[in-house]
Amino acid sequence: MGDDNLDLSLDGDAASSDDETIKGDQEHDHVAEIAEPQRQDSIASESPTENGVIANRYRQLLRDHEDASDEGSSDGLPRRAGSPVDSLLSGPDDSPSLQGSMVSSPGSSRVPSVASWPGLSSPTPSFRPFDRRFQSRITSPSALSLRPSSPAYLMGHGRQASLASPFPIESGDTDTAAPPWEVVRWTRLRKINSQAFSEAGKRNFGSPTCIAISASIVLGTTKGIILMFDYNQNLKMIIGPGTKAVESGAITAVAISADHTTIAGGHATGNIFTWDTSRVSRPFLHIPPLDSSQLQNRTSDGHLPNVAIMHLGFLGTRHTALVSADDRGMAFSHLATRGTGALGRTVKTVRILGRYPDAPPPASGKPLKPSTVLAFSPLPLGNIERATDFMGLTAMLTPYLLVIVSTTPVAQTQHKSARPKDVVPHSAMTGCLSWFPAVRLKVPDPNTGSTMSKVKLVYCWSNVLTVLDVDELPAEGKDKPPVLKFKARSRWKCEEAIVAVQWLSRSVLTVLTITQRLIVLEDRSMRMTEAFDLIHKYIYHADVFSNQLHSLVEQLDEDDTAMHGVVADAFYMSFKAYKGRMFLLGFNDLSIGALSNWADRLIALMENGDYIGAIRLATSYYTGDANKLTIGLPEDAALRHQMVLDKITEIMSASLKYAFGQRQKSKASIDDQHLRDLAETCFAACQSVGDIDFVFDSIYEWYEDGEVEGIFLEVLEPYILEKTISTVPPAAVKAMVAHYVSKGWESRLEEIICHMETATLDIDQITSLCKQHHLYDALIYVWNQALHDYITPMIDLLALLIPLVQNTGHTSAPSLPEDEIYGVHALKMFPYLSYTLTGRVYPTGEKMEDEVASQAKAELYWFLFSGKTITWPKGSAYAFLTRPAEMGEPPFPYLRVILQYDAPSFLSALNEAFEDPFLNDSQEKQLNGGTTKHLPEEQIFGLTVDRQYVVTILLEVMNSSDFAPEDTIYLDMFIARNLPMFPQYLLIPGSTLDKVLTGLCGYPGIDLAEDAQLSAEYLLSVYQPPDVAPLIPSLKKAGFYRILKRIYRNDKQYGQLLQTYFEDPEDQSEIFDCIAECLRRQDSLPKRQVQEIHEVIKSHSRELVELDPTQAAQTLGAYAPELHRFALDSLDDGSDLQYVYLKALLEPDSEFSTQQSATLDRDFVEQYVQLMCQHNASHVSDYIGVLQATNLRLEKLLPTMEDNGVVDAAVILMAREGQVRDAMSRLTKHLETLESALQGLLANSDQQADDVDIHDAAEELLRDLQRYTHVGIWLCQGQMKTTKKLNGVRRRDSPSPGDLSPDEALWLDLIDTTVQITRRLSSVVAPSGSDSVSSTASPTPMLDSNKLVALLRSLVQHTFTALMTATSTQNVGQSANRLVANSAGSITFLRILRAFLTRAAATSPNLADLRAVLTSIFSAYAYEESILQLSNRLLEQQLFVNVKQAVELRQRGWRPRGSTCEACGLRVWGPGVAGNVFEAWEEKQASENKRREAKKAALTGQAALRGKGKANPPSQTEVESYKGKGKGKITDMHVPAQSEEPGARSQEDGGETVSEPNGDVSRRRKDQPLGPLVVLACRHIYHRACLDALQAKRAVEGDREVDEFGREAEYRCPIDG
Repeated sequence: MGDDNLDLSLDGDAASSDDETIKGDQEHDHVAEIAEPQRQDSIASESPTENGVIANRYRQLLRDHEDASDEGSSDGLPRRAGSPVDSLLSGPDDSPSLQGSMVSSPGSSRVPSVASWPGLSSPTPSFRPFDRRFQSRITSPSALSLRPSSPAYLMGHGRQASLASPFPIESGDTDTAAPPWEVVRWTRLRKINSQAFSEAGKRNFGSPTCIAISASIVLGTTKGIILMFDYNQNLKMIIGPGTKAVESGAITAVAISADHTTIAGGHATGNIFTWDTSRVSRPFLHIPPLDSSQLQNRTSDGHLPNVAIMHLGFLGTRHTALVSADDRGMAFSHLATRGTGALGRTVKTVRILGRYPDAPPPASGKPLKPSTVLAFSPLPLGNIERATDFMGLTAMLTPYLLVIVSTTPVAQTQHKSARPKDVVPHSAMTGCLSWFPAVRLKVPDPNTGSTMSKVKLVYCWSNVLTVLDVDELPAEGKDKPPVLKFKARSRWKCEEAIVAVQWLSRSVLTVLTITQRLIVLEDRSMRMTEAFDLIHKYIYHADVFSNQLHSLVEQLDEDDTAMHGVVADAFYMSFKAYKGRMFLLGFNDLSIGALSNWADRLIALMENGDYIGAIRLATSYYTGDANKLTIGLPEDAALRHQMVLDKITEIMSASLKYAFGQRQKSKASIDDQHLRDLAETCFAACQSVGDIDFVFDSIYEWYEDGEVEGIFLEVLEPYILEKTISTVPPAAVKAMVAHYVSKGWESRLEEIICHMETATLDIDQITSLCKQHHLYDALIYVWNQALHDYITPMIDLLALLIPLVQNTGHTSAPSLPEDEIYGVHALKMFPYLSYTLTGRVYPTGEKMEDEVASQAKAELYWFLFSGKTITWPKGSAYAFLTRPAEMGEPPFPYLRVILQYDAPSFLSALNEAFEDPFLNDSQEKQLNGGTTKHLPEEQIFGLTVDRQYVVTILLEVMNSSDFAPEDTIYLDMFIARNLPMFPQYLLIPGSTLDKVLTGLCGYPGIDLAEDAQLSAEYLLSVYQPPDVAPLIPSLKKAGFYRILKRIYRNDKQYGQLLQTYFEDPEDQSEIFDCIAECLRRQDSLPKRQVQEIHEVIKSHSRELVELDPTQAAQTLGAYAPELHRFALDSLDDGSDLQYVYLKALLEPDSEFSTQQSATLDRDFVEQYVQLMCQHNASHVSDYIGVLQATNLRLEKLLPTMEDNGVVDAAVILMAREGQVRDAMSRLTKHLETLESALQGLLANSDQQADDVDIHDAAEELLRDLQRYTHVGIWLCQGQMKTTKKLNGVRRRDSPSPGDLSPDEALWLDLIDTTVQITRRLSSVVAPSGSDSVSSTASPTPMLDSNKLVALLRSLVQHTFTALMTATSTQNVGQSANRLVANSAGSITFLRILRAFLTRAAATSPNLADLRAVLTSIFSAYAYEESILQLSNRLLEQQLFVNVKQAVELRQRGWRPRGSTCEACGLRVWGPGVAGNVFEAWEEKQASENKRREAKKAALTGQAALRGKGKANPPSQTEVESYKGKGKGKITDMHVPAQSEEPGARSQEDGGETVSEPNGDVSRRRKDQPLGPLVVLACRHIYHRACLDALQAKRAVEGDREVDEFGREAEYRCPIDG
């Protein structure tokens, strides 16, 4: 930047933007946009009444459940049509209400089995017992979402609005502090204001202009006086009166030394004074500006006179080292020598930035832009010594650059950075910066781990703020200063320009914007924590930059995005920060502000009664979610927890005491919702701090004493479900059971109990409560987890079934409501068995420990499969009986009862258990190391159970005498599915497996068919029956088509396989693949098998075609073409299926074997044409036209074609067969038929219905006439071509009409027919009074006569046009004489015309009838003539344009690169050229003039083309040009050698390189006659003789081809190729 001149060397590259260093960090460092504080938005999104995701979801589910269960709806109960256990397979809220609800399902109080109930043949199709897994209604907490780690705080309640408000409201007239929970507490310094801002103070001292803050508060004034106050607001010193300082103008900058003993002041005149605070009677040091003599002959540096000092600062700890900057953009370093007194010291000043006004311009020549120093600051000292303290680092910010200079020992630039590209174009021009020194940390930095912070600089251009870290790298030598590394770490964008920035602490920044908004930022995260308005503070600001930069703004270029639109006022002198306090200099006062800390905010909230907000805010402080850096909390978590923990407990205790105290006074003041909010807030706080004991020791007691423990327990619920709290005192458990039962929330209570730690429960209490209230899920959980008893739950559940199973009758309704309720509870045994036998805790689904799981599984297997009645509990005399009213118990009584109640559900649970490895190797489990000697009986027996034993017992128990087929089908499916899965563990006899297959084939209901077939497929995958034949009928009856297909395919019974595909309704689309599979290898198949396949296809041919006629035709055509006739005959005659079938054969869409269609006989083609006439008449003619076969029977096809109006196809067919005359006769007959139809339509138009469009019908008939006329034209043209090929050119001597040839006779018939039709219809379509036409018809108003007449006349016009075209071109190809050919064609045309007129005269003596016809004929020719004339005019116009462009291009020519020949070196044009060039030019001009006069008429406008033709003798100077890459034929241009070559241009340089010929060419005499020149596209110029010599040499070498003269017809440049 030329405008910020630095006479200092910069180590490294020149100025570069910090954008490059910031890019890599922007992915990690937040780049924020200024907006309203984001914290409040996130706070408002959370609900104050919920604690986590689970609470929201759970309460919604409970509300839904209450709506169903409280009304006694039976929708939540299991349906018998599926299985009783179906109700346990869905979500947590599908369980029924257990009080007062009934099962409204068919069945009796005794439930022997689901499938054996009256009226129910099998479960519903959705019930597939072996394709599902049991699920508990109660979900494992691991599947639930985790609660938030911290609660929401600052909710929308009560008095919390003040915290959420980003702009605190403060009256400017009051002197009291703002409310303490506001972000910043501002205090006006009243004593200082009364002395410095009062009228007397301003009169005595002047108005304050700037401040400096250190151990004292220093004000500079407009009268050049400095006021120093202490923090008690006492005026300690008045500096300047009676000295030269007051004569130096207003104070514009002040600074305080590091030891607070020296104060410096910069004045508007450029003077700088320093003052020792111990003696202020005279200045300690005076640094004057340059005087006038020094300006003329400058020998030292210094500020210019009357230029204001805008920035000032001390370097390090020294009193005599300063840096300063003025508003002209110049900065200086001042160093005073040691001495006594001000006169004994000399000051050395060094310029470190800017240019003097009389300095010479830069060598680069770039114009200098106006500049100034927007911001300036030396590095202050920290509390730890660093090398940078002794380098005198000073940061300066101009409109274009950030410059950091070290002034000690010599001035040197350390870092330069250009303005970032992110600055908004044309925004307000502002700049500010602030250092933060290196300091020692009390605790290591959590980001870097260092105990010392880095030096960092924050600087702002417009709205872009950047933080720059400074690292010290040790130097190589001991005496050398360290190397500094600067890295832009963070960047933040504001919505508006930034005018001042200060470090409030090491991690907190304060930013003042141009609209006087104060923003608080956290350094690392660049998160905006606070933002509020200070417009009411009337902050002092001054316009100090616009005078210097006015030209920059006035000459603003809108296209230059780097420029700014306006120069903002300066605020840097009014906003300072010191030790966490902010100082604001206003126009009328001075204020000090401090961020309120965390303790102040909590106390303020409590004092205002917002204790819930206080707890939430304290919790956020503890967890670190709040802006901890802003409010004075440490980043270290341990320290923060230690500071906040006691405060949280104290606030909670005080809040509980206050709330319940107020409730005792008035319940209306503290309602239940308020207590719920308090409980949720306290719970969240206790969870965050990890003090769960406080919940029950203090909080619960308060709620219990207040008789609102229900609120506490409901708030506790989600914490238990999430396992956050798992231990609950017995008293609270008892209260919870009573409360939830009273509310009817038994299912919720069960879920709560199942998520508690059973070790802390009162077992007797909880079990009795669970039994009393039918909480069987919770009861099972307690028995299992607390007592490790897995038998008692089964006995409790079976005890519910015994009354039901004892009743063997089937009634339409249950006898007692309790029976059905018991049955519903008993259903829980199935998921209990499924969970436990697979090693999962019921009902939570958590995994058991291996030892516990083994014990549980062994006990259950013993209970079910020991086969005897057990006595339980052990040692008691109570035997658990399933038939207490009978004398004895059956074998396996408990297993039998369960199977009788619900066999499919039990077998489904057992199916899951079979997948568990516990059933593997049972003998090893029992005998391994003698581990069974200390085990109880049930453990020993259970360890011996394996899959083989279980299946054997099931087969024994579920025999056909005790169980119906509706039950045993599930056992068959169970065995069939598990045998393939565990073949190494199961050994089942073949006879048993045959019975299983038979049982599967005899499934009781159609809804079990798919399950049964799938099970049979599983079984047959590992078991092959010795004789499959007896099984085939059962498989067919059952409809097991997949199994039948596999059997037939394996046995190669392809006929039966295809028959099965036809019978299978689910797999019809695979029939075609099956046919292809069966017949693909028919050459290797016995004829009998092929015949069987054909017979199956014949018997199902109609079904095959109806399935997909196209695919059927393609398949049969590929593998059984002889069956086409059977397929077609099976369909209805004339049906659409026949047409589609034949179309697929004869006109396949894809490349489907054209040879197949060629092999079909003509019957198929004829039938297809007949069907096409019915279904797609418009396509017949196209098909006939491309049909190759010529042996079609016309007598069979023509009637169908005529009946369907397909005359054009009939004509084509007859013409192909040589019946041209008959074809024309049929065509003319059809034309007459169309004529009659049109006449009838128009004649009866009055009788037509209103909805009939007469015009459209008439137009359609006329278009048909036109179409068939074109067919006739095609017929005549084809006949003429055929005759021409056979007989050649016909030569006739007599043009008598009687001698017309057959093709001419055809033309005559067609013309006569069209003319007659036109004549007859003209009078009908458009009768006119002027025409003497006798017609009884009158035109209908609905007709568009003009359009219809045009269509009608086009018949004759097209016919005669076609005739003229045909007769004019028929002999051109055969005759070499075009005149003879044309005359022969004209004779043919005239002969036909004469015959037509003769016939017309004979049939219609009155030629007036033909007048309109003849007019149409000749108008056709007139129309064509006009079209040709118009086309010719267009072509001529375009041709003229193209020729003109070509001429202009030729006249442009080429300009030679030099004036000498590239070969011989002689000058060929221009000054000094040899020969009489001018005379030769005059001669050429004279010759041209004579020739132009002689051929003036012919050569008018053609002068630009005179270069074409052969070359003239080279007696004059000529220039040749060539086209195309340096190539082209020679074209001699007779123009002077001195002029530019006007020849054609080439697209690119030409050329192959050629060598220089011998020196004969270069030794030509200078008086040699002038010869032609050659200018190539590369602009090299040669004598043509020289170029020919070069080319001839190449030809001799064999490199090039030459013409007969030894020259190349195309030249290439020897230099450029």
